[in-house]
Amino acid sequence: MIVVACPGQGSQTPGFMLPWLELEAYASTIDQLSEASGVDLRLHGTVSDAETIRDTAIAQPLIVAASIASYAALQAELPSFVPGVLAGHSVGEIAAATIAGIFTPNQGIEFVTARGRAMAAAAALEETSMAAVIGGDWAVVEQTLTSLGLAAANFNGGGQVVVAGDKAGIAELASNAPAGARVIPLQVAGAFHTRYMQPAVASLSDYAAALAVADPKVAIVTNKDGSTVSSGRDYLDLLINQVSNPVRWDACMSALQDSGATALIELSPAGALVGLAKRGMQGVETLAIKTPDQLAAAAELIANHS
Repeated sequence: MIVVACPGQGSQTPGFMLPWLELEAYASTIDQLSEASGVDLRLHGTVSDAETIRDTAIAQPLIVAASIASYAALQAELPSFVPGVLAGHSVGEIAAATIAGIFTPNQGIEFVTARGRAMAAAAALEETSMAAVIGGDWAVVEQTLTSLGLAAANFNGGGQVVVAGDKAGIAELASNAPAGARVIPLQVAGAFHTRYMQPAVASLSDYAAALAVADPKVAIVTNKDGSTVSSGRDYLDLLINQVSNPVRWDACMSALQDSGATALIELSPAGALVGLAKRGMQGVETLAIKTPDQLAAAAELIANHS
């Protein structure tokens, strides 16, 4: 079974779209999504600098659009390909939901644009940040987080947990890492997937109240606990609530492997999820489609696992 995975925030780098825009299927999808979102995706994917594309309100639609467009490019090469299951990490869940047919492409990009703006607004209310904690005894790490008023935001598997909270608390954690752990501060705008995002949850709930979505046409798992969701409305509710709750990517990987996954393809802007899968999904073949010339390798992988 082949998993198609959609990356989350932090995967984008300046200029990553340049080679992709030479493909008609990719370029036309980006132009459509730019018009629907009101965000100049071509500009931000080719010219904008690192600081600009870290802005939550820009990063989120940019990443989701890139994943949707790279899937369109893959479909142009392999029109009959259907993933065994879809998964997304954090904002990548919206790209996965679009590919699964829960959202139309325009609905997906409009939803993620609203999400990015709402989360940016929530992040501006207080000085918060995030850090990756690698290794260490989880009980000790958790006790340290509690003492500093911090919380786990992403359980990424392989001994990596992203934590978030007050900026001073993150700085203290980085200065005095728990025994056996390494702490890497992240260049992000706020404490995503924690209580600090509750204003964004309220905003998105209002936005989505009248949104008509469809049930998924392809199996899709949720960041809540790795379970498969068959209702589009339930998945939408999970997307909204996930904004202020931890991403359980570790649970997603376990569920995918238990369900019989033999290969994982990560859509552009790719790399992070394949890195996690190599540690957390032993025996599963992986491929990160970072550039268009890797579409041929994707076709070969799909042929080998179909």
